[in-house]
Amino acid sequence: MDRKRITRMGNKYLILAVLAIIIVACKKDKPEPTPVSQEEIAIVEKPKEVLEFGFNLNDYIVKRDTVRKGESFGEILERNKVGYPKIFHIAEKAKDTFDIIRSFQQGKPYTLLCSKDSLELPETFIYQPSKEEYVVINFKDSIHAFKSRKPIKYVEKTATGVITSNISETLEEQGLSPRLAYKMADEIYAWTIDFRRLQKGDRFKVIYTDKYIDDTIYTGVHNIKAAYFEHNNEPFYAFEFETDSTKGIIDYFNEEAKNLRRAFLKAPVKFKRISSRYNLKRRIAVYGYKVRPHKGTDFAAAIGTPIMATANGTVTESRRRGGNGKYVKIRHNATYETQYLHMSKRLVKVGDFVKQGDVIGLVGMTGNTGGPHVCYRFWKNGKQVDPFKQKLPEAKPISDSLKFKYLDFIKPIKYQLDNILFEPEIIEEQPDQTLIIQANS
Repeated sequence: MDRKRITRMGNKYLILAVLAIIIVACKKDKPEPTPVSQEEIAIVEKPKEVLEFGFNLNDYIVKRDTVRKGESFGEILERNKVGYPKIFHIAEKAKDTFDIIRSFQQGKPYTLLCSKDSLELPETFIYQPSKEEYVVINFKDSIHAFKSRKPIKYVEKTATGVITSNISETLEEQGLSPRLAYKMADEIYAWTIDFRRLQKGDRFKVIYTDKYIDDTIYTGVHNIKAAYFEHNNEPFYAFEFETDSTKGIIDYFNEEAKNLRRAFLKAPVKFKRISSRYNLKRRIAVYGYKVRPHKGTDFAAAIGTPIMATANGTVTESRRRGGNGKYVKIRHNATYETQYLHMSKRLVKVGDFVKQGDVIGLVGMTGNTGGPHVCYRFWKNGKQVDPFKQKLPEAKPISDSLKFKYLDFIKPIKYQLDNILFEPEIIEEQPDQTLIIQANS
């Protein structure tokens, strides 16, 4: 073997030796992995809790559905492997808390919490009669039931707008609830501003509260705290104020404590359309064109539309009789009474005190009627009259004892309202004007 070849082989082994030393050194420098305990593995792998109705839903097989037409509580449980003797026992035990048999309604959501095994046996039934309320019937070991409400959050917000055509379009362009338009037009300014005759350039600003369930479910505008409407260059302030805490009566007053409302709403239903007016000389073809006086005002509306009391008062009749069908009659004072005919369902009973705007029944077609509507009858001194031809009284003025309290109450609110700028007046970006004002459960 010649000298050159020996040299090459020696260099090769030398390089391999150096590489081996480097590899060993790197391995020594690399830190040993820290062993992970079983407890730490469990913490990492534990899924995040999903809490609803007071339960961690991860602990159950969750089945959600809505009550189908004609479906009963018993049928739902029987379909989910619960026998009828147990179903009867569950319903009887829960009856004192919630009569699930009588109160079950089509379209309402329910949730079944079932065992997390191959049998998937129901352990808890949760029924939601409304978005806020729910009823829990637990029958895993013993049977017990309770009612509760989902957490509600009220978020105070502000909005401004300049009228280009009508208020609904102005709000829609800003992505705001049309409920704001209804509240301003029909609840606050119904007797001071004719919203059908708004002028281009009229403008408004409003402080209102949105309502959320479980932080995420938006349920609409809860109330309007204060508003300012500039119509034909004339300012109209409105501030919400409770005048009777025992009866929960709330009215809107201007900056001088003058009530903005009249004693009566213009109509007992929202989004109204008059299909037949008060007419003592009305003739109907079906009756051979004989005079058949119509002593009410008919407001056409879909079956199930809420019917509102047009003023504060006490229910004197709630019954079904002849051509009137199901109806409610309310006495407001010694002078005025109102009556609401052809209901599909009455929601008040004799002796109930109702406030203006309270829902007292639902539109229907009971009695003599050719279509769904509410026949609104207005009585003055015991005689039926046309409400649209009466000079209706203003709502009850604020008492002297409350007036000073009211004026102090609105000072900070008016300051807040006055400092809300209309868009053309905004020179620089304003801070977020959203404020969470209340959360409860």
